[in-house]
Amino acid sequence: MKKMISMAAILAVITLLVATSFPDKPVEALSKYGSRGQEVREIQTRLKRWGYYTGNIDGIYGYLTYQAVRQFQSTNGLQVDGIAGARTLAAIGIATGTTAGDRELDLLARLVHSEARGEPYTGKVAVAATVLNRTRDSRFPKTVAGVIYQPRQYTPVSNGQINLAPDDSSIRAARDAMNGWDPTGGCVFYWNPATATSRWVWSRPVKLRIGKHVFAM
Repeated sequence: MKKMISMAAILAVITLLVATSFPDKPVEALSKYGSRGQEVREIQTRLKRWGYYTGNIDGIYGYLTYQAVRQFQSTNGLQVDGIAGARTLAAIGIATGTTAGDRELDLLARLVHSEARGEPYTGKVAVAATVLNRTRDSRFPKTVAGVIYQPRQYTPVSNGQINLAPDDSSIRAARDAMNGWDPTGGCVFYWNPATATSRWVWSRPVKLRIGKHVFAM
């Protein structure tokens, strides 16, 4: 009499074959509809702070969280699927697979790259420094991701350029700013006088000019 092979044994063999066939393939961490836990709670907290999420901070990835993630993805030039995969989590400022400091540096460098390409190196550091100065100012969010993704603050966020890979100069400028170099002396605003359209921003006291940007308190 032939022995019946159990379904569990078949699944075990399939799992082994997949694992050995793709030994170096990373498994992408993600949160999606139905997920629960601290990562979901952090997603909800940040998206609520930025105006995307209106529900309770309960750590449950339900419909409101799904819709908030989709809206964030659409606004920031990401694939709109409602799944908080690696790229979406990085944009939100939640580290996956690297340290939080590495993610913060990368996001800051991407802002510098999208805002200050072609500017002198000191000007790039100055742009990064204004972001860090905002994290220490009670008028603004307390994290780099919170500052950068605060609604209607940075044009590259709305046009998707924030997702461009930063060049070496932008990475070095972001790192120099994070290490304490602030060419602006504490400024929290900057703009290009030739292209700025906001009347309000001109009410801020201008402290200095570096390249095409002016910097203000």
